[in-house]
Amino acid sequence: MKITDVKTILTQPGGEWLVIVKIETSEPGLYGVGCATHGERPLAVRAVVDEYLKPLLVGKSVEDIEDIWQTQYVTSYFRSGVTLNNALSGVDGALWDILGKRAGMPLYKLLGGKVRAAVTLYTHASARTLPELEDQVRKYMAEGYRHVRVQLAVPGFSGYGVSNPTSDEVRRMRPEGVAPSPVFEPGPYVNNTIKMFEYLRSKLGFEVELLHDVHERIPPVQAITLAKALEPFRLFFLEDALAPEDVQWFGHIRSQCSTPLAMGELFVNRNEWLPLVANRWIDFIRCHISAIGGLSMARKVAACCELFNVRTAWHGPGNVSPVGHAVNLHLDLASYNFGIQEENHFSQTLREVFPGCPEIKGGYLYANDQPGLGIDIDEKLAAKFPYKTPGRNRGTDRLLDGTIVRP
Repeated sequence: MKITDVKTILTQPGGEWLVIVKIETSEPGLYGVGCATHGERPLAVRAVVDEYLKPLLVGKSVEDIEDIWQTQYVTSYFRSGVTLNNALSGVDGALWDILGKRAGMPLYKLLGGKVRAAVTLYTHASARTLPELEDQVRKYMAEGYRHVRVQLAVPGFSGYGVSNPTSDEVRRMRPEGVAPSPVFEPGPYVNNTIKMFEYLRSKLGFEVELLHDVHERIPPVQAITLAKALEPFRLFFLEDALAPEDVQWFGHIRSQCSTPLAMGELFVNRNEWLPLVANRWIDFIRCHISAIGGLSMARKVAACCELFNVRTAWHGPGNVSPVGHAVNLHLDLASYNFGIQEENHFSQTLREVFPGCPEIKGGYLYANDQPGLGIDIDEKLAAKFPYKTPGRNRGTDRLLDGTIVRP
C-alpha cells in the first residue's frame, strides 16, 4: 500500500494555530492524520511538509514508518530543529494512525496494550489572589482531580500563567529609555511563589497534589533557592525550573533538595534530555511530542526513561492539537513509566472540527477505542476557521532595566 498524497490543514477554531498533516493512501478511503502544530511558526511547518517532505513521501510504502522517519530526519542535513521535527511529527502520526486502522485496533494496542484503565490528568488553577486560588483548587478537588497546577500573580508585575498587568508603580521603577513592555522580575516572583505554597498547604493540607511551572524564567541560583524553599510543601513536581541552556544546573538542585523536578517543554533533540535522565537529575520528562519529532521518537524517549525510573508528563496545553492529545493519550496508556498528563479542555467547536476528541471524566482521560488514533478532522468545517494571523510571537516580558526575559 502506497502513499498517494500528503496535505497540510491549517485551522484556528479556538485561539491556537493548529497544523494537521493528512496522508492519503492507494486504498480508497484510507488515510491518517497527525499533529504538526507549532503555533509560533505554523506556516514554516506547512512549507516543510508541502515543499520538501511530500515529494519524498508520495509512492512510499505506508508500512515503512521507521525508515521514513529516519530518512526524512537527515534529508535537510542539519537536524533536530523544531520546524523540521513538527513536520516529521505530522507525517509520523498519520502513518501510525493508518497502521492502527489497517489492523483494526486502537493505537495503544499496537504499542503493547494498556497498562492502566485511563490517564491521570492535572488541571490548571491560576488567580490574582490567594483566596481565589484556594477556591479554584477546592473546586477541582470536588470534581475529582487529585493533581492541580497552581500559578499566582505577582502584585504589580507580569508573570507566567496568570494575566496580570504591570502597575504604574512598577513602571516608574524603570530607567529612562526603556520601551514600554510587561515587567517581570525574578526576586518578587520567587518570594511570591514561596508564600503561595505556604498559604495553600496551610489551607488545603497535603490531600491534593500541587504542581507549579517556573517556565524557565529565573537565573539558576534562584531556581536552587526556590526548589529548596518549596521542599517542605511536597510538590508533585516543579516544572521547567531552568532554561534549556542551563540544564547542567539540575545536578546542583538535585544535590541540595528532594523537590521533584520536571523538564523538557523546549527540548528538540536527544542530547538535551539524555544527560538529565542518565544522571537522574529529573523525575519527569515532559517534552512537547511534536517538537521532538512525533510518536516514533517519543516512545523511544519513554522507554529510555523507564530504565532510569523517570516518569513521563508530556506537554499538553491548548497549543497541542486534539490530534496531538490523542497521540499523548495512546502513549500514556501503553507506557509503564507514565506519570501524569497535562489537561486541555476541548471546546464544543474543537470537538466538532475534530470528531473523536478524547473524553475527560473525573480527572481522567479516556480513549474511545476506535482504530488508529481514534480521531479525525472535518476538513470542510476546519476551513471555516482560517488563521487570523500567521502565528504567535513570544518574548514580550522584560526586566525592569529592559532586558528581554527568556522564554
